[in-house]
Amino acid sequence: MTQTYDKWIELSFRYMETNQLDSAEIALKNALRTEPANPINSFLFNNLGTLQRRMGKKEDALLSYTAALSRFPKNEVFLNARASLFTEMGQLQNALIDYNNLLNEKPDNQEALYQRGLLFLNLKNFEDAEKDFARMLELNPNSLYARLGFASLYKINGSYEGAEITYNYILDKEPENLKAYAGRAELYLLMEKPGKALSDINKAIRLSEEENPYLYIIRSKARLLLHEKKAAEEDIDKALSLGYDPMEAEVLRKFTKNQ
Repeated sequence: MTQTYDKWIELSFRYMETNQLDSAEIALKNALRTEPANPINSFLFNNLGTLQRRMGKKEDALLSYTAALSRFPKNEVFLNARASLFTEMGQLQNALIDYNNLLNEKPDNQEALYQRGLLFLNLKNFEDAEKDFARMLELNPNSLYARLGFASLYKINGSYEGAEITYNYILDKEPENLKAYAGRAELYLLMEKPGKALSDINKAIRLSEEENPYLYIIRSKARLLLHEKKAAEEDIDKALSLGYDPMEAEVLRKFTKNQ
């Protein structure tokens, strides 16, 4: 029996609820084929992109997000999704274009300010990163995300004491903040305090709802400094199984071998 447009959409949600991502993707594609001119399709393309991203199909997700934006080029949800994906794919300049377009339309969007600030940090544009984090504090003086941004800025600039004070403040306010534990763990590695780094990154891993390969890379570095080479190598293997860059992982693995 031929399914209707609405039925395909309903089926896609059912499949997503039961984590049948392949079937959900097929259902969304069938809905789009059933009524290709339906104005709701932009939102279906956005959903499809997010689904494909979860499945690791980044190039397909990029095509889907771009299709969503073709009808609504200023939609902040669509722009934020594609900008985030561009960042994940290492296409930082394209991500910056999307965040700029989003913030031109919605200058007080704090999520976009935070993400653009982090992007500026990656691009070593510290002045504009500071402006975005400061703007977040103007909009919300209690913003912990703004403080996370400043902690990252301090860390990159070598202001370790300021970074530690900021992370401590965040964790005092929000004791289960995964990002703060992971960020402070990285800081403790820079400060050559591997025991504290290991404690923080273990907390971050326990708090993480989805396994993040970079958390295991941080832990492997802490374990290397503690001369726990076998455990460090196990963390590298775990990170690889979760999709971490093989070339970077192998560089780190060399330090697990007896010199």
